[in-house]
Amino acid sequence: MTKKYEASRKLVDRDKRYSLADACELVTKISFAKFDESVDIAARLGVNPKHADQMIRSSCSLPHGTGKTVRIVVFAKGDAAQAALDAGADHVGAEDLVERIQKENWLDFDSAIATPNMMGLVGRLGRILGPRNLMPNPKVGTVTMDVAKAVRELKAGRIEFRTEKTGIIHAPVGKISFGGDKLRENIVTLLETLQRLKPSTAKGKYWKSVTISSTMGPGIRLDTSEVASLVER
Repeated sequence: MTKKYEASRKLVDRDKRYSLADACELVTKISFAKFDESVDIAARLGVNPKHADQMIRSSCSLPHGTGKTVRIVVFAKGDAAQAALDAGADHVGAEDLVERIQKENWLDFDSAIATPNMMGLVGRLGRILGPRNLMPNPKVGTVTMDVAKAVRELKAGRIEFRTEKTGIIHAPVGKISFGGDKLRENIVTLLETLQRLKPSTAKGKYWKSVTISSTMGPGIRLDTSEVASLVER
């Protein structure tokens, strides 16, 4: 561990559960990297992803975006392809795009969108895109006829998330340069979305633990009681 990391870790009380406002202020104060670090959240939920009805997968638009430049490919033809280009998609194609990914293992993008009639073709890329969480999916709005809207939303800061095997959801919520208030607003938006998506079959405590951290910094644990009160109003 670096001396700077050790110094920042000492500023975080590992036995304390912080309010969201305090955690957002603290994560910006203990940042020591020379670049604008990303801020991420890890929420462990009281769900069992082994059961299909408790697998959470969706998306939400953060009010202040993520601060990241998102590279988007769109699988579409005709008018839909032109609409995607006009909306700012980085790469648009059909068979040619599938072939490039298959033969060159080209993956220089962050999100993929497809029109429904292209999914038979895109399905050939399942083994390549699936493990990288890049496969278009209607549950997160990336299989749609309105590709222009999907491109604009992703460019503006819509994030996708899904529960991992242990019931944890990881998601980006902004940059250190956003400051505490904007980070807090982004996080509340995500937490409210996760609350709305709570499976009816999930029993017991829903918010097991919630932690925020910057790219290089230590984790800051939130008070889950406060989290619950923020989103269950």
